Amino acid sequence: MATAAHDSKLSGQGHTYRRFKDGDHEWGNMHDSIFVQDTSHKCPTYIHKTPPCQGSCPSGEDIRGWLQIVRGIEKPPVGMTMQEYAFRRSTNANPFPSMMGRVCPAPCQTGCNRNDVDDFVGINSVEQYIGDSAIAAGFKFEAPAELSGKKVAIVGGGPAGMAAAYQLRRMGHASTVFEQHPELGGMMRYGIPGYRVPRDKLGAEMQRIIDMGDITIKCNTTVGKDVTIETLESDFDAILWTVGCWNGRGLFVDKFAETPNCVSAVDFLEAYNKGTMKYTAPRVVCVGGGDTSIDVVSVSRRIGTLANYAENAEDAATGKLVHGEVGEKAAPAVTLTTLFPLDQMTAAEHEVQDALKEGVTILTEVMPTSLVLDENGRAIGLKVVECVMKGNMPQAKEGGKETIIEADIIVSAIGQFGKLDGIEALNNGRNQINADALYQVPGKPGHFAAGDAVRPHLLTTAIGQASIASETINQYLRAEELKKRPKVDKHHFDLMEKLHEAGLDPAGYEDSRAEDMRGTDGAKYAVHNYDDRSKNVIVPSKDLFLGHFNTVARNLRTEDVPTAEEVLGHFAERMNPLAEADAVNEAKRCMSCGMCFECDNCVIYCPQTAVYRVPKKQATLGRYVATDYSKCIGCHICADVCPTGYIEMGLGE
Repeated sequence: MATAAHDSKLSGQGHTYRRFKDGDHEWGNMHDSIFVQDTSHKCPTYIHKTPPCQGSCPSGEDIRGWLQIVRGIEKPPVGMTMQEYAFRRSTNANPFPSMMGRVCPAPCQTGCNRNDVDDFVGINSVEQYIGDSAIAAGFKFEAPAELSGKKVAIVGGGPAGMAAAYQLRRMGHASTVFEQHPELGGMMRYGIPGYRVPRDKLGAEMQRIIDMGDITIKCNTTVGKDVTIETLESDFDAILWTVGCWNGRGLFVDKFAETPNCVSAVDFLEAYNKGTMKYTAPRVVCVGGGDTSIDVVSVSRRIGTLANYAENAEDAATGKLVHGEVGEKAAPAVTLTTLFPLDQMTAAEHEVQDALKEGVTILTEVMPTSLVLDENGRAIGLKVVECVMKGNMPQAKEGGKETIIEADIIVSAIGQFGKLDGIEALNNGRNQINADALYQVPGKPGHFAAGDAVRPHLLTTAIGQASIASETINQYLRAEELKKRPKVDKHHFDLMEKLHEAGLDPAGYEDSRAEDMRGTDGAKYAVHNYDDRSKNVIVPSKDLFLGHFNTVARNLRTEDVPTAEEVLGHFAERMNPLAEADAVNEAKRCMSCGMCFECDNCVIYCPQTAVYRVPKKQATLGRYVATDYSKCIGCHICADVCPTGYIEMGLGE
């Protein structure tokens, strides 16, 4: 039965139709400031800024851009559908829209300025629509026919490695991907269960990259064991290390490491996702609070346990034992403990609520203190105590209640670190690889690193790092000076590219030399009255005219979440995609922060008719309106009523 997703509730925050609160403005005398402003040096300028959704996105996607395309404001080139145009804009930064639309925890939505009106835009849901539509339509990636002749070794075929292979191929470089597992995908395949990441869609997004050509895949190949670093240095022009983090951190309690039935979430989920663990022990305890811990407990409830369970639970969870098909099973008792209150867990809110519905017991604000062991040294329980957080560290609450949770297997989901066997020369002493701001490995020319091996974080973070590392590798291979990264380091909308796409390129400056240089706003050699500050400025909600926006409820995806009675054997995907109409309507909730979305406010409210619509044949996104300087008196009304913060008064300041 489909139920509305628990993404969040409308915040109900009020907003005003007035641009300023009483006393919170500088225009005290409206007569002086408007009606006799013909001597003002100020005129409206159109300033492109980065929206906070994009500023919060570790992949640096042009989120506002593809939302504008889906909603119909930014038009695709002739002969291209909205779906394809949105797909191509999205995948400039991230080649996995179908995957990220499902599993990314969406920091973009937390940063969304619409939170100050009613509720964030459902960016994830629209991204899933774009990704699924692209797979259904069979869209392919474009790659230049001419190659540079350079070859890059990419060690690791997860999201970072394959994103780098994609970006490097777009730049004209061939690559070979070395992957230790039988299939590509890294943590997307071996760390996340299939009911969250459908394997057919994961495979399609991986294959689309391979289909670009000149990307060689070598699975079941471990660098440091099957191939040496020296061989890679000899055979390739550059090496990118995207080896991930395949070791899980143990609990900080005595004897955890040497207790056999205490395992890491990394091992547990890898065994399940490889298909070697088909059931688990009757009593499972997991310590965590993030998405990985939710995956552990949700998987446990689904795969079940046996009535006559008699094996050591850790054997299957660590890959020592391969399960065959079995008969009747029952759902195990599963408990998740976390240091935080329920609403402060780092896992996505809807994932937490789903786990509760599926019959998982969640103990909040408790910390593990010790294992309860039997005479054979095996854990039969975990002792926890109520705790409080002091900074980033938990402390037992004074007089706090102690609880012993009975367990047959205890799973730690409190973090990960690298497995650098055979490539110890890269180990920085913390089982990770050092990299500078450009993702170069210090002291090793030609070596680069990205993803969890540099800093364990989100899948989208690994993808963003791979994109920057690819640009650095491109400059290195072409013997170019390595460029300093911009303050806001994202894949930005480019007005010049948009003008070119629309056949509106400015004329060359030399072609305009004969013109009178006075009144140059009419000259064709430049884009006038415009400034691109997107690489330096993220526009906050206070710079928007929020009164323009009505309260509009979010178009929610539905989820097929099983109850505690239905969860056993429930492996169908939970998250249902938005229909096209709902995806379009959700995109329309975007406030287009930092970019014109053609609302006409500035044209309507200009008292001098100085602001006008650019003729249709000369207009495109970002060049919808312009100003007649001979009429403008600098009254600032257009800037005050601009919903998106695109207009500022300038030209002289």
